[in-house]
Parts: sequence; structure tokens; C-alpha cells
Amino acid sequence: MEDRIITYGGQAVIEGVLMRGQKGLAIAMRAPDGEIKVHTEKLSALYQSQITKIPFLRGIILLWDALGLGMKALTLSANTQTGEDEKLEGPMLYATLAFSLAFGVGLFFLVPYGVGKLGQWLGLDVWSAAAVEGVFRLLLIVGYMWAVGKMPDIRRVFQYHGAEHKTINAFEAGVELTPENVAKFPLEHPRCGTSFLLTLVVLSILAFSFLHPLPVIFQIAGRILLIPVLAGIALEYIRWTANHLDLAWVRWLVSPNLALQKLTTREPELAMLEVSIRSFNEMRRAENE
Repeated sequence: MEDRIITYGGQAVIEGVLMRGQKGLAIAMRAPDGEIKVHTEKLSALYQSQITKIPFLRGIILLWDALGLGMKALTLSANTQTGEDEKLEGPMLYATLAFSLAFGVGLFFLVPYGVGKLGQWLGLDVWSAAAVEGVFRLLLIVGYMWAVGKMPDIRRVFQYHGAEHKTINAFEAGVELTPENVAKFPLEHPRCGTSFLLTLVVLSILAFSFLHPLPVIFQIAGRILLIPVLAGIALEYIRWTANHLDLAWVRWLVSPNLALQKLTTREPELAMLEVSIRSFNEMRRAENE
């Protein structure tokens, strides 16, 4: 069971689900004609290298690669929906990914810093300004998730997100993967990216507070440079807690993470569960091959 918990992960995409193992991945998509189309491929040697055994370092590298895989899946799924044959890959893929990350860093890390700095200019002491920055960052991310969840298209993505969680929960419980069986399982999963994001925010509040007494240039540079470090710590925390849910205090510790997932998951339709199950089974087949 522990190997299953470490190995299998998923991601919701537009009208589809990506499931990734250690050796291969599968993307199942619902085409406009109702047919489920599947794309499978082998993962790079990175996923079987010694890097995956080095705590903290593996998190930073695999997180970047996972973001690239997610971007590919979104592009492939969008092309399936529109019937277009354009592909986002190579330099264009990673340029788009880099831009998205830069936008995210600017919005969720540098803007809250500016708010905290404004508070300091208005008379707050250093530590109060750090608290303002942290609280604003947390409220900004939660508010962003709540707001985008109101959009009809994103709501469907969140339904597929819920389908992905339910499928993995059902598999880890050892039940037969049918839409009716999978539908009975919870929407939340301890390894969810939403949990990772909340953990990263909490860690950033603690770490960035110690940067406020430094000169401005070091405050800004420190926030940017610490993001991959904090991301590696957050991923290790998510992995560890997911493997120790038999402990009551660990379940209490992750309860805020699971609660936040209510903003990024929705109850899926049975047809969505079919897509998620197909993606998972195809990924397992790719693993065995």
C-alpha cells in the first residue's frame, strides 16, 4: 500500500484526466462525439533515476517536470475538444510554463510583499508587516480558488479533479474500479496539489517573515530564491503525511489541507468517473509494459 501511495498521482485537465506512475502516464479525454480518447507515453529516465531518492532535491526537479506534463495534457485535451492538431511542445511549451510560473510568483508572492511593505510605510513594525503579508497571501490564494471555481468551465475541471481523487482513493482501498463503486469514495486526497499549495503558503509565511529586516533587494531576491526550496520541503511534507495517516495527530495536521480541497473539487458525473478510471487503467497498463 505504501508503494501505491508514493507512486500514483493524477491531474484534472479540460474534459479529461492525466494519471502518472513511475514509468508511464496516460491521459484520457472525452471527445465531443462522446468517445473516450487515450494518450499514453513513457516517462523520461528522470523518474527512475537516483534523483527520485534524494529528499528535497527530488521535489524541486520532479515538480518542474510535472508542471510540464500538466501543460502538455492541457494542450492535448484542448486540441481534442476543438479538433485542432496544433501541439505545444519543446521550447514553446517551456516558455509558456515559465511565463505561467512568473505570473504566479508575481501575483501570489510579490504582490503580497508589496502589501506588507505598504503597511510598513504606513507605520507598522517589521513583524506586523510580515504578518500582514502572510495573511494577505493566504486570503488571495483562497479567494482566487473560490472565484475561479464559479466559472462554468473551471467547475467542470474541478469535477474531473474530484473524479481523479475518487479513482485513486478507490484503488488504494482495493475495490473494483467501476463508476458506481468509485462514486462512493471521498473527493479529498492527501497528496492533492491543493494541499501542496496551502503547505507552501504556510511555509512561506514563516520563512519570509525573517526576510523583512533585510534591505529591500534582499527581501525580493530572497522570496524568489526560496520558492523552490520551500516547494521541495512542502512536497516532502505531503509525501510524509500521506504515508502516516494511520496516526490521529497526522490526520488532524492535514485536516486544513483536506478542507481547502472543497474549493478545487466538485462531485463528478458518472461519465467523468469513466474517463478517470480509463486513464488510471491505461496508466497501470503502461507501467506493467
